[in-house]
Amino acid sequence: MNGTRRADIKPGCEVQIVLKKDQRTGKLTRGVVRDILTKSPAHPHGIKVRLVDGQVGRVKEILNIDK
Repeated sequence: MNGTRRADIKPGCEVQIVLKKDQRTGKLTRGVVRDILTKSPAHPHGIKVRLVDGQVGRVKEILNIDK
């Protein structure tokens, strides 16, 4: 599942994000969502989140919603 809809993402779910510094390469970072930063219901480049380790990026893939 891609990360363009805010309703699909909840704190605690495992995701792959692209960090700002990695946007050119598209390198993905795996982590667990702590906060959802995007206020709009959808974003074409992915919903911006903060992971539990403090990293911020846009969700490219939702790995596990059941957490």
